[in-house]
Amino acid sequence: MERKKASDFHPEVLSLFDQYVHGSIDRRAFLARAARFAVGGMTASMLLDALNPRFAEAQQVAKDDSRLGASTVEFDSPKGSGKVRGYLALPAKAQGKLPGILVVHENRGLNPHIEDIARRIALENYVAFAPDALTPLGGYPGDEDKARELFAKLDQAKTREDFLAALAVLEKRPECNGKVGAVGFCYGGGMVNFLATRAPELAAAVPFYGSQPPAEDVAKIKAPLLIHYAEKDDRINAGIPAFEQALKANKVKYQLFTYPGTQHGFNNDTTPRYDKAAADLAWKRTMDFFKQNVRG
Repeated sequence: MERKKASDFHPEVLSLFDQYVHGSIDRRAFLARAARFAVGGMTASMLLDALNPRFAEAQQVAKDDSRLGASTVEFDSPKGSGKVRGYLALPAKAQGKLPGILVVHENRGLNPHIEDIARRIALENYVAFAPDALTPLGGYPGDEDKARELFAKLDQAKTREDFLAALAVLEKRPECNGKVGAVGFCYGGGMVNFLATRAPELAAAVPFYGSQPPAEDVAKIKAPLLIHYAEKDDRINAGIPAFEQALKANKVKYQLFTYPGTQHGFNNDTTPRYDKAAADLAWKRTMDFFKQNVRG
């Protein structure tokens, strides 16, 4: 099937898909409500298939790219799930110790897209580490629907501790110089906001369309923030005014960008919600921000 763009879908279908992806409605409800938009030989199932990720087609850095070393690393999370796995990627010919970037996935666990993101960051001369929150439930299952079902079963209090543990593990990696930043997408954006409130050692935090932390926790943020939002993302954007007010009240250093015309998930190049122009700009801003605050 030819890859489609967000503009190929009725806005209501995109809204239904966002609700489905984030657990507000199940597959059956999506199919039932999307049926009235299935025209011209399309079925509701075909609409859903067209909206789902195409990992192989979007991959930018091959798993076996000779410029990188990549491996699965298991680490201890005594306050969280006990043992957690993560994907570690770093330049094959690194000169000395490098700064680290923690990469936090969406609400499906460590899927091929997030591994690819980690490799892209490693090619920018960082130690990139992407934990899999689904480890205690067997890890990313290779199927996005199953991954979402599993994700809903996680103990989020333990999962938050797992990501705090991952950050500490990355800081202490022999390849890392101890200076670390974090980037996350969707669920991961919310997790990066959380980490910023709990990890004063974080050198920089970049949440993409993530849920905001409680206003009373914003005072604990020490890291500078680079915050990316999609324009057409009412669910997440409802929290922006209170977040900005708290950031300003607590004199937190931040930059906030909203990308016109974009959908939630616009950076994810495996789905039709991807917006290349916005994603390229957000990525350049992110790499410049890390260069200044983590490498600088």
